[in-house]
Amino acid sequence: MLDIHFIRNNPTVVADAAKKKNIAIDIDNLLAIDTKYRLSLTSLESLRAEKNQLTKRFSTAHDISQKHTLQQESTQLKEAIQLAEQNVISLKNEIDTILLTVPNIPSTLSPIGIDDTANSVVKRVGSVPTFNFSPRDHITLLELNDWADFGRVAKVSGSRTYALKGRLALLEQALLLYVTKKIAAKGFTPITVPSFARHSAFKNTGHFPAGQEDVFHVEKDEFYLTGTAEVILTSFHSNEILDEQQLPILYSGISPCFRREAGSAGRDVRGLMRVHQFNKVEQLVISKNDEIESERMHQLLLMNAQELLNDLELHYQVIECSTGDMGAGKFRQNDIEVWVPSFGGYRETHSCSTFHSWQARRANIRYRDREGNIHFVHTLNNTAIASPRIFVSLLENYQTAEGRVKIPDCLRHYFDNDLYL
Repeated sequence: MLDIHFIRNNPTVVADAAKKKNIAIDIDNLLAIDTKYRLSLTSLESLRAEKNQLTKRFSTAHDISQKHTLQQESTQLKEAIQLAEQNVISLKNEIDTILLTVPNIPSTLSPIGIDDTANSVVKRVGSVPTFNFSPRDHITLLELNDWADFGRVAKVSGSRTYALKGRLALLEQALLLYVTKKIAAKGFTPITVPSFARHSAFKNTGHFPAGQEDVFHVEKDEFYLTGTAEVILTSFHSNEILDEQQLPILYSGISPCFRREAGSAGRDVRGLMRVHQFNKVEQLVISKNDEIESERMHQLLLMNAQELLNDLELHYQVIECSTGDMGAGKFRQNDIEVWVPSFGGYRETHSCSTFHSWQARRANIRYRDREGNIHFVHTLNNTAIASPRIFVSLLENYQTAEGRVKIPDCLRHYFDNDLYL
């Protein structure tokens, strides 16, 4: 969330950010409630001061009649204070609820637009692959090689589920291990995390209240299934004051992930593109409250993802996401989209996001600098790899005329240097 002091001093900037992000919010109303809250808090403090003075007068009074009068006044003040406290708490809760919906200020590098149609291509790496045969889509390749089961597992687990089989199941494990080791070599601590969390963790990252419809809810135990290790790792250090020397903290979160894919009916629902459960290695950074350092970390995350795609020799493009496509909490977002032959276009595989202190304020993650001053940290994250979505591109780009699939060179040592799956 944004600091209420910043909003008071920059209401036009915040309102403009909300407009750019296509988020309906009444900043004037928020500030009116904030003014009312501060006046009520002043009134409460005045009543408490009056009560303290009355207590002192009572302790020095000797006349019984005077003490009785003072006692009555004290009772009335106590009731007034209780009402004032309730009013202050109510107003504070109202402010906090609204603050959860106030968007971050976007980067000046972000194109202004209402959705992904305003996104811009930063660069393309590699070239569109060509085939001297009619290429198959990934679903046909899966069926031809008996590498997945959709029908039987749907009987058990419902639609948008899958079961990888045989050599493809082994390739998934090899890919996840390869990525984890490569990211770890860059200083990121591999860490396995649970796939469920409390409501507060989703609120800390900004997944709640917006986006709650896309999350599976385990109602009996009041847990929610996570769609990214970011949810867990951001709250790992909630309510902590770190030392500046600990920063940056680099995590490589490994976990199964779950998404309802609400609202995606009719879009990429066949095969492995939009499934309810997947495996993911997520990069997460907790850094100093410094825009230059944040940008350096953003480029590090983005480069790590690109290096992995270069290792896999996939054709991709880097996107600068528009203000209306990046989400409320993000300062900046770059997506990476990989070429998928059967679509005749690109599909997103990575999303690199910088939040500045927007998440840290929600999660209350701070650090003490060398001078002893306390600051909120900056948070960033980016996909390292998400499976099985990446196989849509891998299978189709590495296929042969016979319907076999070559193993990427960087993963062949996991298969005794075999050329094909």
